[in-house]
Amino acid sequence: MNKAILAHLSRKDPVLGGVIRAVGPRRLAPPEDCHPFQVLAQAIAHQQLNGTAANTILKRLVDGCGEGAFPTPHMVIAAPEETLRAAGFSRAKVAALKDLAGKTLDSVVHDGATLAQLPDEEIIARLTQVRGIGRWTVEMLLIFHLGRPDVLPVDDFGVRAGFRAAYGLSRMPRPKALAAFGERWKPYRTTAAWYLWRAMELKRAGTLPEPAERIRLPRIPRRRRIARTSRRLRSGKARARAKPATRRSSKSKGAAASSARPRRSDGRTR
Repeated sequence: MNKAILAHLSRKDPVLGGVIRAVGPRRLAPPEDCHPFQVLAQAIAHQQLNGTAANTILKRLVDGCGEGAFPTPHMVIAAPEETLRAAGFSRAKVAALKDLAGKTLDSVVHDGATLAQLPDEEIIARLTQVRGIGRWTVEMLLIFHLGRPDVLPVDDFGVRAGFRAAYGLSRMPRPKALAAFGERWKPYRTTAAWYLWRAMELKRAGTLPEPAERIRLPRIPRRRRIARTSRRLRSGKARARAKPATRRSSKSKGAAASSARPRRSDGRTR
């Protein structure tokens, strides 16, 4: 790990700097040399399953569909649904796997060398067109297979939990607030994310350092709350416009009741 990167992050953020010193230099694993089709197919298999179950399904896929090797997109397209279901894929995952294979053949999903020439956001926009593939999955591909240096997966539970532990927060940070705070880590947000993952390991081991300073996350307006407030204001104004019913004599109550019509305000019966 480049010492200049760690010095930059420690200078910009004393709390993260404490985690860096406790963990030591980042240990980089070499990116796996495989087609993005395989990476995304493996990600589909792992969705909502533990690693052991997902790896069992992938082995069945290799044996039953790929003839001993990871199947090509052509093989997945040609495979009957029953074959993929027998391997352990749900119907939704079969549909996602076939959509991935089709979009790979249509060059929506490029090979690794072609993707390496594209900016991060363009890769995310292209690959999230595949059924069942979300932003988080593509961010993992950017980090672990393309080696991109400035990716901050703010929806990742481990990153958010590590941030909460390292900074001594009482609750999990919201993704948008974490993204705004993480602007200070540019252009090395991938390294920052790696150390936030390690922060949870330090916490479990009881060696997580106390935060060097207390921070406040940026306040991000919540649109839903604004929308609910607007509806309450409109409803209050409508009630204020409604006139209270006048008292009538006992003789006229019966006649009035038979001829009265319900009053409406903003489309709602009052």
